[in-house]
Amino acid sequence: MYPKKQLAQLVISACQFHKVDRVVISPGSRNAPLTIGFSNIKTIKTYSIVDERCAAFFALGMAQQTQKPVAIVCTSGSALLNYYPAIAEAFYSRIPLLVISADRPKHLIDIGDGQTIRQEQVFDNHILCSANLKEDKNEFKFNKTQIQKAIYTCIQQQGPVHINVPFDEPIYETVEVLESFSFDEAKVVSRKAAIDYHKLTEIWNSNQKKLILVGVHHQCEETQKLIDVLNNDPSVLVMTETTSNLHHEKNINSIDKLISKLNVDEFKELQPDVLVTFGGMVVSKRIKQFLRKYQPKHHWHIDEYKQMDTYFCLSQFIQDSPIAFFRNIKDSLKPVESNYQKTWVEEKKSRDQNHKNFLSTAPYSDLKVVKKVLSEIPKTSQIQVSNSSLIRYMQLFNVDSSYNVFCNRGTSGIDGSTSTAIGAAHAVDKPTTLLTGDLSFFYDSNALWNGYIPNDFRIILINNSGGGIFKIIPGPKSTNALRYFETPHQLTAEYLAKMFNFEYLSAQSTEDLERCFASFYLESEKPKIVEIFTPSDLNDQILKEYFNSL
Repeated sequence: MYPKKQLAQLVISACQFHKVDRVVISPGSRNAPLTIGFSNIKTIKTYSIVDERCAAFFALGMAQQTQKPVAIVCTSGSALLNYYPAIAEAFYSRIPLLVISADRPKHLIDIGDGQTIRQEQVFDNHILCSANLKEDKNEFKFNKTQIQKAIYTCIQQQGPVHINVPFDEPIYETVEVLESFSFDEAKVVSRKAAIDYHKLTEIWNSNQKKLILVGVHHQCEETQKLIDVLNNDPSVLVMTETTSNLHHEKNINSIDKLISKLNVDEFKELQPDVLVTFGGMVVSKRIKQFLRKYQPKHHWHIDEYKQMDTYFCLSQFIQDSPIAFFRNIKDSLKPVESNYQKTWVEEKKSRDQNHKNFLSTAPYSDLKVVKKVLSEIPKTSQIQVSNSSLIRYMQLFNVDSSYNVFCNRGTSGIDGSTSTAIGAAHAVDKPTTLLTGDLSFFYDSNALWNGYIPNDFRIILINNSGGGIFKIIPGPKSTNALRYFETPHQLTAEYLAKMFNFEYLSAQSTEDLERCFASFYLESEKPKIVEIFTPSDLNDQILKEYFNSL
């Protein structure tokens, strides 16, 4: 059974041709032709998720893992606007999200008809391509071109695109056979600017302080080998974040732990001559402040798609992959005598020891709990981390290299962390743990209204009764409006777990944690949540003492 609407058939066939094989549908009436069609294509796996915001982040989680377009389909009206947070995240994190919205025909917009808004171009500030189709058989060529352009863009530029599909009634009519349409393979368009490799090699070889800074990055064996080679040069210092998924004993993998409490002379010593950046967003605010104040002579940003001048000193945009760029210059690179790497690797070792000393006697708190959690998550797991304080806590620890760590850092929002984690867990064949704070968890509680959650999915919920980040960052505590920043509450996840058929455990002490983790990762017939309560009035004080101890 297929939709009678030719426009719906065209969209569905184009998706099928370009191997878009996952489609997340939110129930509605106006999108009936698309729903009927997608759900009857055997090569496409369809999902039904009621809440559009959760549906979009669920799709984003799958696309994050597969790095292939995942489609989301909704009805007309405000349903579409609920996609916006995930679209913005996909835009800044470069995740291929194919947004397909059903719409009323143009003559019904702005005349008082129900469930209508101005859907065309609605995501213009955060979308790579908008295709506004026309329900007119005379516009077949136009519609086909628009659909193909959108899907090409989604695949080639790795980001969100929007196809808006108007349907007039009747919308439930069906036929037994799909029309046959011909499509073209996605055309590879290269717009790479010329790179003067000779000049860049000269700069590299003539400077004694070169800093490599890597943001969000997928696990990649070739990039890991590149990092291994770069660490052989004593004039190169590599800084990585937890979300970079790159590891080496010489890497500065806990940036804030290293650069907090440095004095002016030490900052000048750390100041690089050459800064090379690649990967996605960087979590550490301290490193951004440092590099904006102590700017390098040369900043090269390597990226296949987008130029980013994060530190206001970009001198060279290298539109390529890091592997391809360094492959082109590797034979000309020469190790340079320097104490740059050695100085800061030694400082890292000293701070690691101070970190260990402090944690050995630290009282029960967020910091202590994160240490315990990271020792319990099974090796080779995927870890999804929510935003605000938890991703920052995680950055202070030496995370096991077998973990694959993700966080929605495109917009750094708390919306959709759980939905993304569930989508990611569904897409990969490995155990997944979501490490989340209470505000992120409760804000996205509809994420659990989902029939596709694997039984081995685990949620570690650290509940400090409010937005702990607003006690950590300077500013909010100095005002008389802290309760509006922090949003204190007394909520727990116990009854949500019961409602959504999760196994529930809770802990309020180190002893409780031991008891909970003894069974938490054992095989089960349903997913599990462990809710860990920490002292809201102590967490920020202990973190401050921690940084002082370094």
